[in-house]
Amino acid sequence: MKEDKLSDLSMQLSVGVLNLVKELRHRKETIISNQTGKSGTSIGAI
Repeated sequence: MKEDKLSDLSMQLSVGVLNLVKELRHRKETIISNQTGKSGTSIGAI
């Protein structure tokens, strides 16, 4: 993996989003958790 600040911040964002998705699924919020997981982890897809 690259050793630059953007990569580090992107990874931190993705981990945070996945933790949020995990919590939303625990609360049975499946639709919003699926959309959040897809959009929040696609930071490099622009």
